[in-house]
Amino acid sequence: MPPQEAVALLVAVGIGLLLGLERERRKGEGQDRAAAGIRTFALVGLLGSVTQLAGNPALPILAGAFVASAALTSYWKSPRSDPGITTEVALVTTFGLGVLTQSQPALAAAAAVLVTILLASRSALHRLVRDTLTEQEFHDALIMAAAALVILPIVPDRGFGPYDAFNPFTAWRLVVIVMAVNGAGYIAQKTLGTRAGLPLAGFLGGFVSSTATIAAMAIRSRAEGSSRAAVAAAVLSTVATMLQLVLLVAAVSPQTLQALAPSLAAGTVLAGGYSWFFARRSGSIGQDEEIQLGRPFNFRMALLLAATVTAIMVGSTVLLAKLGDVGLVAAAALGGLADAHAAAISISSLVAAGRVTSSSAVIPILLGVSANALTKLAIAAGGGSRRFAVEVSIGVVLVVAALWAPVALPLRV
Repeated sequence: MPPQEAVALLVAVGIGLLLGLERERRKGEGQDRAAAGIRTFALVGLLGSVTQLAGNPALPILAGAFVASAALTSYWKSPRSDPGITTEVALVTTFGLGVLTQSQPALAAAAAVLVTILLASRSALHRLVRDTLTEQEFHDALIMAAAALVILPIVPDRGFGPYDAFNPFTAWRLVVIVMAVNGAGYIAQKTLGTRAGLPLAGFLGGFVSSTATIAAMAIRSRAEGSSRAAVAAAVLSTVATMLQLVLLVAAVSPQTLQALAPSLAAGTVLAGGYSWFFARRSGSIGQDEEIQLGRPFNFRMALLLAATVTAIMVGSTVLLAKLGDVGLVAAAALGGLADAHAAAISISSLVAAGRVTSSSAVIPILLGVSANALTKLAIAAGGGSRRFAVEVSIGVVLVVAALWAPVALPLRV
């Protein structure tokens, strides 16, 4: 027997043992115990691999039908107090993965691990759906799934408008990425924010919206009087903004990310250090804190982002053609007042299209980020206490200076 076929048989047995081990823990005892346990799952996995190895296409079909019939029989004879069919479905899945081991053993093994994690997470998933996930969050998740799995595949991937500046597929793909990142930040903030302390809660909230986080911290500083922890949270939210920029720019133009990397690294380090200073002085690290920042997958905000990206893309291309680099800079700065990410996406798209170089994109993107910082300063000054406004303003200005330092320093050499 060739070594690869022997390895496939061993992988199939291992898959059966892995899934069977998890099911054995839930099998129960006595007359009400489930029919399939660790030995049954191991044998079913091996059966799938052996029948596929035999080379007769009819054997896996017949064996699969037998396994499915046995699983159905087990379900019919199971106690009515347990109406679920998870074990029966897992048994058939084990057979299918066993068949897969003969052609793609690594993929079969990876899938088995994911299935086992899913089976072992029963209590956590039930608790999430029944107790944690709200109706609004569930509907937002469905919207996210539709945007990624239904709309994105059918969006045309070609240029439209003046100079073919607008690519619907590129714009919508970035909307999906932003929604996914925001959703991940929302989930992390909701699950960890109440245990991580206000600064880290602010950092996680920044993935949902840095501007909204600063606004929430401003209100908190005015209501509670003490601003150090709120300052740390507000400035840390800008770190999330820069990490989002990394993801979005990388998705559009890796060359642009490479050119921006020194600036983003400098800004991230300074923001982290400034926030850590205030967090340590506030003594809030590790205390139970929570901030509320709206919805996880905000479709309205996603559409607004798409519209902003489209406007900046078209405007940047037209101004670049008419006015050169001056027009590009003006479009990025104006777009940054509304959304730093949209400005960065638009300029990076021009790099990907070959209209500007990655080095030429750095200054317009940094101008967009700097313009967006003005919006954050206005929110901090308008909504927070005087002390909060001053300390956040100093932090944001220092972060912006750090972003520009790698661009300015070479000019002095």
